[in-house]
Amino acid sequence: MSTSPSPAQDRRYMAAAIALSGRGRGLSTPNPNVGCLIVRDGHVVGRGWTQKGGRPHAEAQALEQAMDRARGATAYVTLEPCFHLSPRGPRCADLMARAGVARVVIALRDPDPRTDGQGAAWLRDRGVRVDMGLMADEAARAMAGFVLRQTLGRPHVTLKLGLSLDGRIARDDGASRWITGPEARAHAHMERARHDAILVGGGTLRTDAPRLDVRLAGLENRSPRRLVLTRGAAPAGWTPIATPDDIATLDRVDHLLVEGGAATAAAFLRADRVDRLMLYRAPIIIGAGLAGIGDIGLTDLTQAHGRWRLIDMRALGVDRLEVYERVRSA
Repeated sequence: MSTSPSPAQDRRYMAAAIALSGRGRGLSTPNPNVGCLIVRDGHVVGRGWTQKGGRPHAEAQALEQAMDRARGATAYVTLEPCFHLSPRGPRCADLMARAGVARVVIALRDPDPRTDGQGAAWLRDRGVRVDMGLMADEAARAMAGFVLRQTLGRPHVTLKLGLSLDGRIARDDGASRWITGPEARAHAHMERARHDAILVGGGTLRTDAPRLDVRLAGLENRSPRRLVLTRGAAPAGWTPIATPDDIATLDRVDHLLVEGGAATAAAFLRADRVDRLMLYRAPIIIGAGLAGIGDIGLTDLTQAHGRWRLIDMRALGVDRLEVYERVRSA
């Protein structure tokens, strides 16, 4: 039997599992991007994350790597191991029990009613110690698309804006290349690779003809599906949606990136369909120019307060990235 990790080690291993889960974001839909780590006697003997298209699951991958070293080990998994039967693969709760894992530390209870506590109960009934809730908020943030799809029936939406210090996205003649520097642009391309789909407004499509692909070496094949907000037809290779509410109807889209322009950003904010803001601020002042966001229907400044929480801030070359999360009641 392996030795039991300390609470500090539990957090360290779970943080590593959450980091692993990020590798599947934008690829694993319709399944959640789960991360799993298997630890025995202070050594990581198995690691996994949900693969492209949702299979294999993170737990199956980690157990296959661990082999017989999983017996008596502790498994750290960012989401409760699945319990429902599927023709695509075995139940992860059953896999862990049969592998002889002694303890399973779960970050987030699965909101999918097909599992929702049943995976943990199955393990406990077979003598496996189960601890649930460690770093649940962090795990939910890492799997935000899956969680929102299960709870609100729509994708998680990130609104990305590249701005000058005075909130402009272009000069008044529309010139916008380049407001931010190469480091910020590379980071934005990495964000594209972490999303299932990317959206711009019809005006941006007609004016800029954006490619919206991922232009980072080795990640070109992770370019997201392209959407356009329009009430008309879309050109080949693009999917039209008429309103922000229509994102709920999108198939296999759990993480949506909105890149503008100003009217589209305003439409999503006005509909309260933005869950995360990514503001790339360049140290320049443009003056007369195009605002990053149009009218969102604000009638009283008190309505603007308490809606956004800063969750990350970092330098990217000469630019600065600020990430805000929408504050919502439970």
